[in-house]
Amino acid sequence: MKGDLRRKEIIKLLEESQEPLSGTALASHFKVSRQVIVQDITLLRAAGNKILSTYRGYVLEKEDSPSRIIKVRHDDNQIADELYTIVDAGGKVLDVFVNHEIYGELRVELMLASRKDVDTFTAQLKAGKISPLKHLTDDYHYHTVAGDSEETLDYIEEQLKKKGYLM
Repeated sequence: MKGDLRRKEIIKLLEESQEPLSGTALASHFKVSRQVIVQDITLLRAAGNKILSTYRGYVLEKEDSPSRIIKVRHDDNQIADELYTIVDAGGKVLDVFVNHEIYGELRVELMLASRKDVDTFTAQLKAGKISPLKHLTDDYHYHTVAGDSEETLDYIEEQLKKKGYLM
């Protein structure tokens, strides 16, 4: 399959998928190397496609939901509770970022929309595969949170404030 056709098919798969698609899964699907997929994703982004890289794979960014940046602070034992609070209230945690005094903004796409997503993410934290960015900034960090309405986002902030997470 030629590269331009493969890239069109990658976009189609990302549009149809309800879950992130890993580079390995895409490589297997198209019978090419993972590096070819990484190059395809780079070319697709350069062409204006909004493809996000998450810890679980690639997703196509959808801009149909309102979103808000929230600043939070909590200890490591409260990570799952903070994320559950957001997804249980109808939100989707798009990312986490910190503003480091030397490195500037450091951002990681998360795309957490369910308790299952949160459980997968926190299991990786507990296994030591990844480390929370908040460790760089005395536990202060930000999330971009999407919801189906501004009212949902207000409710999420209320719930986080009740638990003492919202800054």
